[in-house]
Amino acid sequence: MQEHFSKLFSTYSIVARDPETGELGVAVQTHQMCVGWVVPWMKPGLGALATQASANIKFGPLGLALLEEGIEPEQIIAALVASDPGADRRQVAVVDAQGRAAAHTGANCIQYASHHVGGGYTVQANMMTRSTVIPAMVEAFESATGDLAVRMMAALYAAQAEDGDIRGMQSAALKIVSGDRSTPAWDVIYDLRVDEHERPLDELARLVRLRRAAVVDERGHEALTAGKREEALALWQQAREIAPEMEEIPFWQAMNLADELQDYDGAAAVLRPVFERDSRRDEWVDLIRRLEACGMLSRAGTAQQIISRLGW
Repeated sequence: MQEHFSKLFSTYSIVARDPETGELGVAVQTHQMCVGWVVPWMKPGLGALATQASANIKFGPLGLALLEEGIEPEQIIAALVASDPGADRRQVAVVDAQGRAAAHTGANCIQYASHHVGGGYTVQANMMTRSTVIPAMVEAFESATGDLAVRMMAALYAAQAEDGDIRGMQSAALKIVSGDRSTPAWDVIYDLRVDEHERPLDELARLVRLRRAAVVDERGHEALTAGKREEALALWQQAREIAPEMEEIPFWQAMNLADELQDYDGAAAVLRPVFERDSRRDEWVDLIRRLEACGMLSRAGTAQQIISRLGW
């Protein structure tokens, strides 16, 4: 009996596909540690799945395997439920790369428990304080604007506004993968987990913002590699504005400006605000020298060109 209770990931979650980008994701919150290692399962260009309530973790890999075979979500749900004698205490939801969706809520899930299948998404919840959680999640997700991460977070916040899990909050997670099936399984856009926190949604929202900055920054590097300098500079500026506290972003942008474009003045301009507020300025300067020493700054003298323009 104790083992059974230890697997109770009673929670609220959303599984969704972005119709514009094809991205697939799961976002979840519960009053139990480390929800991110149990509930979300997905593979780029294939589909996404959530397993919760008295969670059967085997549903994750089994569901993905069935998606690989081209089985539709409704059939996958039926197969998973039929394979499990404890299905009356499970919740499971699947969305595939075409946006087809299906879900199951067992008759003996702890109330309030239900789900809703919408266009390209499902929301599901159990052990909720009130029955209004699911309608609130639906309204929030369908009315929200922005990328998939923003809209899924809106659904989680709406659930919590209805008092969410009857026990409160403890952990949360958000994971998003590409809609391109050629993308390697390890190449994840968002894979964020708040394993234990008194305000897990707020902490998850902070991490989403930081990761969004990193994603935009990566797009800037890709634009520079493609010879699109102005596009790269605009994306890099956007990334710095999204997460001004992330010193890594302007540092590596500056290294690229100096090494690939020989824009030493531009590199110094990007670095100066960071170094003026960071107590580890001398260590960052030392790192610039080390990058040249190991060949990552490919032109001899690049480090000194940057440092001299900084005035140190």
